[in-house]
Amino acid sequence: MNFEVISPKTTPELLNAIYDNQTENFRIGAGFTDLINQFKTQETEGLILINLTQLKDDNFKLIIENKTNFQIGALTTASEIIDNKSIKENFPVLYQAASKLASTQIRNVATVGGNICNVSPSGDMTAALIALKATCHIIDCDGNERKELLSSFIRGLKKTSLTKKEIIKNITIPKNAGQNLKSGFEKVGSRKSMEISIVSLAYHLQLTNDGIITHAGVACGAVAPTIPFTTSACEFLIEKNINTISENDKEEFAIKVLEYANPISDIRASDWYRKEVLFNVSKTIFGK
Repeated sequence: MNFEVISPKTTPELLNAIYDNQTENFRIGAGFTDLINQFKTQETEGLILINLTQLKDDNFKLIIENKTNFQIGALTTASEIIDNKSIKENFPVLYQAASKLASTQIRNVATVGGNICNVSPSGDMTAALIALKATCHIIDCDGNERKELLSSFIRGLKKTSLTKKEIIKNITIPKNAGQNLKSGFEKVGSRKSMEISIVSLAYHLQLTNDGIITHAGVACGAVAPTIPFTTSACEFLIEKNINTISENDKEEFAIKVLEYANPISDIRASDWYRKEVLFNVSKTIFGK
């Protein structure tokens, strides 16, 4: 490997590094759990690597609870997600997704921003954040800021809306409308957390005290070129009582989730198997 490393310590230094290298081939990294593997097969001659591990900026690094949302810095690690009690209580789907990501060693360095920008169809934390209707907050080297729903930020296989001038600063998740939740992350693989998902399902339902579903977010991983937010399946659940939901409704919900699946066959599973697993997992999130 032969590349130059720039390690900004402040946000102005980071933005200057991005600005100064617009005409160069550069990559941005933090945990490097994905980049290191990519460097084994990609040409690195003349590459400039902007290393974020020394960046000191709470907007990039901390989990902050505001009146209307939770702000999660793009450099927050999976382990920091797991260790945050408010995340575990308010967003079990994200807590479980982070817990099932790779190994302890990987979770200690893998970042939320990296999981998103790697744009993997099987990204565990990305699926959870899409189910939570998360928003990306983006800055560019000219000082401009914008925000975009994560579900639309990811534009296709290995594609996002980021320009070469931009970087994700943090991600926000809207606060729950109530405290009654049915929220979790189901991951199916040939092994447990070390395995890349064959199929994953992230779901976050908000309920009244009587069990009426008032808000729903469901996303499925490893079954399409991107991780889809299953809009029609979510709309189908609104106003239904989770305590008395019928077997027919569970079946119809699973069918609606399956409409968003367009899986491939690979060494881990066939497209047929992925669809079968997704259909069955979707039905079981309500319990027996």
